[in-house]
Amino acid sequence: MRARTRVNVAVSAGVMLAACACGPEKTNEGTDPKPSEPSVSASTRTEGPPATPSASAGTGTPSVVPTGDGPAPRTKEGAIKRYEQYLHALGREDIDAVCEVAGPAAKQAEDQGFGPCTSTYVAVFRMISPAQKKALRTATVDPGRVVVRTPGKVEMPVAAVRSSATFSESDLGSYTLEYLKTDWYITD
Repeated sequence: MRARTRVNVAVSAGVMLAACACGPEKTNEGTDPKPSEPSVSASTRTEGPPATPSASAGTGTPSVVPTGDGPAPRTKEGAIKRYEQYLHALGREDIDAVCEVAGPAAKQAEDQGFGPCTSTYVAVFRMISPAQKKALRTATVDPGRVVVRTPGKVEMPVAAVRSSATFSESDLGSYTLEYLKTDWYITD
């Protein structure tokens, strides 16, 4: 992850840890997957064991299995569509969808000690103003500002986000999306 993104994740994790220092998040409760609580997208998966990016999975590590009917297009437009899904989910505070798209980057942060995606993003949600959340729900991406590094790697600068609110590097940041298996994921 880039230094700025690490700082954002670290601040988010610190806020979350301060708020939940010794609370129920530290217990082992909920560490086993609960088969009675299937993922919303479990019926559309075409490969791999069912895994959910929800708090009930315990680790908060999302699956890298696609949730659509088939592979996402490995194009700039496919990456933009996926990033817009992430932005809209961020605005709705949809932790499952956010952790699905940001899974690989969240896993890197977790491996560095920042906690699981489901816990870290709860703190991030608190740091986004209500006006920004509302704007994110309908945000779009300006394709002219998106940088294609390779056919499977795309940079989404914060300047590419078009919405009714203003976002900076410090409050939203720029991201790298990579095509993994059959869909686009935030990796940095």
